[in-house]
Amino acid sequence: MEIKQLYREIVNEHNLNPVHKGVMEAPTLKLRGVNPSCGDDITLQLKISDDGIIEDAMFDGSGCAISQASVDMMADQIIGTNKDEALKLASTFMGMIRGDITDEKEIEQLDEAAALQDVSHMPARVKCAVLGWKTMQEILDHPEKNEN
Repeated sequence: MEIKQLYREIVNEHNLNPVHKGVMEAPTLKLRGVNPSCGDDITLQLKISDDGIIEDAMFDGSGCAISQASVDMMADQIIGTNKDEALKLASTFMGMIRGDITDEKEIEQLDEAAALQDVSHMPARVKCAVLGWKTMQEILDHPEKNEN
């Protein structure tokens, strides 16, 4: 199977059967993220333990296949990490999407989210791919914006 076809299937699977989509009961942090240019609209919910570990991540809302798949993949990646690790993953993802990070070892840390690497060649889709990641960065960097 060609690698690009495999990547398309990963994105399609996360869009059609997202593992982390839904409403979380009693999230620690919650923030809405909107991409007005195409209508993507998500609410990211995080449950963080007393020792700072992201125990669960969920999202609710609607949007294009890329935005929905990307936020679902992001949730997979950040569960079990602390704030600094989650923010480092977001930085790596943003760098990959901008085309600044091309080192395969660094990109491999993103696991399935690396499937979105080609989005860097589709400027109209970049905002879709980064919506969940930017929302996560925003709520972790500025917990005072919590919408609970």
